[in-house]
Amino acid sequence: MKIASIRTHLLEHRLETAFESASMRFDTRAHVLVEVICDDGTVGWGECLGPARANAAVVATYANWLIGQNPLEHEKIWATLYNALRDQGQRGLTITALSGIDIALWDIKGKHFGASISTLLGGRFRDSVRAYATGSFKRDGVDRIEDNAAEMAGHRDAGFHACKIKIGFDPAEDLHVIRTVREAIGPDMRLMIDANHGYTATEAIRVGNEAAEYEIDWFEEPVVPEQLAAYREVRARQPIAVAGGETWHTRWGMREPIETRAVDIIQPDLCGCGGISEAKRIADLASLHGVRVVPHVWGTAVQIAAALQFMAAMVPDPVRGKPLEPILEFDRTHNPFRQAVTTTPLEHQNGIVHIPDAPGLGIEIDRDALKEYRMKDA
Repeated sequence: MKIASIRTHLLEHRLETAFESASMRFDTRAHVLVEVICDDGTVGWGECLGPARANAAVVATYANWLIGQNPLEHEKIWATLYNALRDQGQRGLTITALSGIDIALWDIKGKHFGASISTLLGGRFRDSVRAYATGSFKRDGVDRIEDNAAEMAGHRDAGFHACKIKIGFDPAEDLHVIRTVREAIGPDMRLMIDANHGYTATEAIRVGNEAAEYEIDWFEEPVVPEQLAAYREVRARQPIAVAGGETWHTRWGMREPIETRAVDIIQPDLCGCGGISEAKRIADLASLHGVRVVPHVWGTAVQIAAALQFMAAMVPDPVRGKPLEPILEFDRTHNPFRQAVTTTPLEHQNGIVHIPDAPGLGIEIDRDALKEYRMKDA
């Protein structure tokens, strides 16, 4: 079996109501899927985090080193592709593009051996996971405080045990949002806050100290990802557990924040950190230093499936009678093709998501949906 061709599928939907995080504005949802096709007809699917067109261009560049290779040799291919462009970047688009390819190769391997990726990773510790609802962006034309509170209360009513809200805009207003959301969801639902690196260290420390009374599980991306000293200062000077890592790529990018305990929780994105292969290495590194792993998820059902397979095989750390189980980030913002790209959507039931056990990622792609949501001029 050899790799015969690589295709990318650029998907897009223009939003009726745009929304913002502290660092980015969304007026469209755009994602790119990677399809690796083998000469025996086996097909693997992956996804890349970040700018869709830019990722597609790098994937096309990587094709020069992929065609004719044995897709089962994923470690050999990973090292070849990383080395091919390492002089131009050890993080960023070179790695997000590599991530989509790596996931597709794991999908092929699972289909070839008739086993789920989680089985190939060493075995399934769980067949389902609890999901937490991510949302609470700043939407155009609505009152942010009332909108966020109503949205999170809706997720509670839908059965989610936890939710994550967006902050990082203005400390005073953000604290008002946190307080109002806590009042809306009640005392029992877990609540996380995500600043999308919108604060200075001083602002983050203030928000962390004042928000602590609202029982916050973690404080995500309080400052820009390059400022690891600021991360450590925020962690030391406020009581909420600090999380981050969706924009740190590969084991080398994760090494310093893990080894220096800049974060309590590391959040590798399988579609950005280097794929399933690299996420496994990152998780092993985190385990050495007692840092919890909670993968970041922002994409279509292809990314959700990859995260689920990875989480099924995550070893409890520590192993105990009632271990601390991983939880799945479940994006609740509007994206009509998120689940449409698969023939069987990966939806939640009362806040619980079942992990597929079919070979590879355990999903089938709906090619009609790829045509329907194809990006213009793609």
